[in-house]
Amino acid sequence: MKFRNVNRKAKALAGIIALVLGMQVATAQAEKITITDIAGRIVEVEKNPSKIVLGEGRMIYSLAVLDRENPFKRVVGWKDDMIKYDPDAYRKYVEKFPEAADIQNLGSPYAAEYSLETLISLGTEVVFLNLGNLLKAQESGIVEKLEKAGVAVVFLDFRQRPTQHTAPSIQILGRIFDQRDRADEYLDFYQQQMMTVFSRVEAIKDEDKPIVFIERGAGYDPDDCCGTFGGANMGRLVDLAGGINWGSRKFPGFSGKVNPEVIFTDNPDIIIGTGANWAEAKPDNIAVLFGYDASKEMVQERLAGLAARKGWGELKAVKNGQFHSIYHQFYNSPYHFAALQAFAKWMHPDLFADLDPEAAFIELHERFLPIEYSGVFWGSLETPQ
Repeated sequence: MKFRNVNRKAKALAGIIALVLGMQVATAQAEKITITDIAGRIVEVEKNPSKIVLGEGRMIYSLAVLDRENPFKRVVGWKDDMIKYDPDAYRKYVEKFPEAADIQNLGSPYAAEYSLETLISLGTEVVFLNLGNLLKAQESGIVEKLEKAGVAVVFLDFRQRPTQHTAPSIQILGRIFDQRDRADEYLDFYQQQMMTVFSRVEAIKDEDKPIVFIERGAGYDPDDCCGTFGGANMGRLVDLAGGINWGSRKFPGFSGKVNPEVIFTDNPDIIIGTGANWAEAKPDNIAVLFGYDASKEMVQERLAGLAARKGWGELKAVKNGQFHSIYHQFYNSPYHFAALQAFAKWMHPDLFADLDPEAAFIELHERFLPIEYSGVFWGSLETPQ
């Protein structure tokens, strides 16, 4: 009897040893590649990883152009920002990929309560973080902790300097996911869409460039105005589309807060707000609820509400039909070419008369995304004739 017990224990121990050795062999056989991420860090990463964590859920916008059959197939954990702030897109994806609803919500990677134990228990091989949170990552020590645990950390950027960092970010993903051909294919399309604007704006004289005010998250908080962009992100898109971004003249940096009285005094030529379906995140918002479930009627209703705020109706942009709004999530995705084209068409309608931003956005869906196009993603206030 004792012999049998000893034999069973020996077999069990041998099984454990074999499992550990097998894992070590698999790890040793896994191909590693060395990349330089957008933070300038040299990182050794497992090629074609099967288990990744997204520091922001909205990074799915980028994964989708590469892992087109199923953008969630590698994702074992993420933050719930896409669920909260872009529910239209989340529902659209979950409808096609129900397993997305089961992805572990790990919260903010920079919060004290972030569970490294959970992340590691998921078998995570790579964590992707946003460059805009580099300082937070350094202060929280998350990068050092993950690397000590054998988990690679890679910084991408579609927000801080999207026109500079979108191409290298997609290329990094393409290398890591072993999808370089798809990355190149998407970037060829992206470059073509951006160049339809860049190739013409050089001919625009400075005196013909309108002053454009971007209201960031217009109406998200009905009692709070106004956030805007400096010379980065959508502010930069304004400049590249043939305009002069109002915020670039007022302050340095990514974004800032201004008193509406300053806007009323300067009376910019064009006003563009950003909006999204924030009805669930902030039920009292009055923003334009752009997204896959939006309707043109609702867009006009919300635009009219924003234009009716105290003092706004007197601005020339409202009176002259130059009061617009656009999908906020373009500010953090590789699809911002659509915003660039919409801006160019609003600012210089004659020069870009043949440009069709919606057709380009539809083509994006048909060629590169696993979900179908629907809804509304930008609009202009229709003034009574």
